[in-house]
Amino acid sequence: MLLKKLQLHNFRNFKNNQFLFNPLFTLIIGENSKGKTSILEGIYFLTFGSGFRESKEAELINLDNLKEAWVGGEYMSGDSKLKFKVVLRSAGVSVKKTFLIESTSKRHYQYLQEQVKAVLFTPQQIDIIAGSPHKRRDYVDKVISSLDFEYKKRLNNYENALRKRNKILERSSHLQNIDEEISFWNSFLLEQAVYITLKREEYTDFLNQNNTINSFEFKIIYLRNEFSKERLEKYKEMERKIKRTIIGPQKEDFEIYIGSADNKEKNVHKYGSRSEQRLSILWLKVNEIKLLEKNFKIKPILLFDDVFSELDTKNKKLVINLLKKYQAVATTT
Repeated sequence: MLLKKLQLHNFRNFKNNQFLFNPLFTLIIGENSKGKTSILEGIYFLTFGSGFRESKEAELINLDNLKEAWVGGEYMSGDSKLKFKVVLRSAGVSVKKTFLIESTSKRHYQYLQEQVKAVLFTPQQIDIIAGSPHKRRDYVDKVISSLDFEYKKRLNNYENALRKRNKILERSSHLQNIDEEISFWNSFLLEQAVYITLKREEYTDFLNQNNTINSFEFKIIYLRNEFSKERLEKYKEMERKIKRTIIGPQKEDFEIYIGSADNKEKNVHKYGSRSEQRLSILWLKVNEIKLLEKNFKIKPILLFDDVFSELDTKNKKLVINLLKKYQAVATTT
């Protein structure tokens, strides 16, 4: 399924604009702050129902019309056309989204099941390697969630329950029956954590089985932080002292190592050059593409936001080879 047309209505700095795309490669050229990235974000929003730059979803709505925005797209699959649309309406401090396929309203998960997939490349994604552990967890969670709706559900369950457990710990000095109150959340969190850990392990196993790119070999180590009855008991007093949950998936990290025939393997977060860190991102992204193809039997759309200016010659060649195989949209100045 190929993207043919994109419509942006009150989305970012676009009031009512339409863009047509080549089935192979579309290059968007323009000065900074002219809306190149907003077009890519429109495709991303149409695909997933969320942007990739906003801190609050209301920021996606044009400042001159803070009530409603929508993104529509027309796709071609063989000789047939299919229309998708996501409407974003302001609802006070929050926003409400409506997902439509051929003008028929769908639940978010139903919409995602029928929509084409996309893989995003941006210079800021270097933070997955060079940034804090939560950047790596967020990336891993997004990849797995795009493949497994149950994982997304369990992750949301875990995060909501964790907040409730932490609120109990915050009031622990004033509660007589804290063991009774916290027991339910311990059991519930354990159930969610088992599934989250299993899927994170499967993901890292897949990466380690597909570990070569550009004559470099990669290895990813999953640094688990197990949520178990034994560890809950072990850290019970410490948690009540600092009034915070200190074990579980929210504390985990992933370490990536890079090596070649000429060099010993090294921790790319600590000792990798900028070029090696960018190659590490490309390795993760190439495997993201492989996972989408393996699970959904379709080719994703590739979105490149001004990445060529950040890459050396070898890494540019790797990206250009990807462009030959997929529908791609790229921006550049």
